[in-house]
Amino acid sequence: MRWHAARGGHDVEVWGAVGLLHDFDYQRWPSFPDHPRQGGEILREHGVAEELIRAIAAHVPATGIPRETPLARTLFAVDELCGFITAVALVRTSKVLTDVTVQSVRKKLKDKRFAAAVSREDIATGTAELGLSLDELIGSVLAALQPVASALGLAGVPEESSG
Repeated sequence: MRWHAARGGHDVEVWGAVGLLHDFDYQRWPSFPDHPRQGGEILREHGVAEELIRAIAAHVPATGIPRETPLARTLFAVDELCGFITAVALVRTSKVLTDVTVQSVRKKLKDKRFAAAVSREDIATGTAELGLSLDELIGSVLAALQPVASALGLAGVPEESSG
């Protein structure tokens, strides 16, 4: 979220906080309607701005809340894809995020059995809402995640290329 905020001229700290907070309630309330409603109430109690709570709530399609802001659209678009890309990295022999490419993500997206819980429909919808191609969105999420691969535990020694 911070990477996308910087690219779009938005508040990096606010977008970063929203990215961190959007699923904070998921472990306790993993199902709709509790997630994200319960989290929204907790955030309200702590004085979080309604615009941010609305963006967080809108990342769950079942809420029916329209994604009207760049923040809401971006959160929705990158949410499923971040987890998917992490899964792609974890099945690689190296388990290294920098070894993941746009092409390898696209290939895994076609395999409906791989990370089956990830909604390909949400990824497609989020891509369209941002007005990007799928390759552009995957590339931007890779560009955002790869510099923080160490913090994600995905920064081992990259695979050697053959040739």
